[in-house]
Amino acid sequence: MNLTILFAIVAGVALVWFIVSSIMIVNELLKRGQKINFIFIKVLIPIYAHRYKKITYEETGKIGSLFYHWAIAINMALVFAVAAIISKVA
Repeated sequence: MNLTILFAIVAGVALVWFIVSSIMIVNELLKRGQKINFIFIKVLIPIYAHRYKKITYEETGKIGSLFYHWAIAINMALVFAVAAIISKVA
């Protein structure tokens, strides 16, 4: 298996993880009565994630675990996508 393909697969899995955690964050915000704009959700998901972080911190004194899933997933997707591109070029 080529290293580029491996990096691309990991980036794809991280992207799916990001999408699932984003959906779960939006669901948690809806449960708490927050308004969500579904038309521009792709653009507004970072705002919603930080809103979730703030709300969970105010409720429990700790940041909700979904925020960490969201942040780690998007960063992993970015790092491995760049690694796949670099390994393809090199």
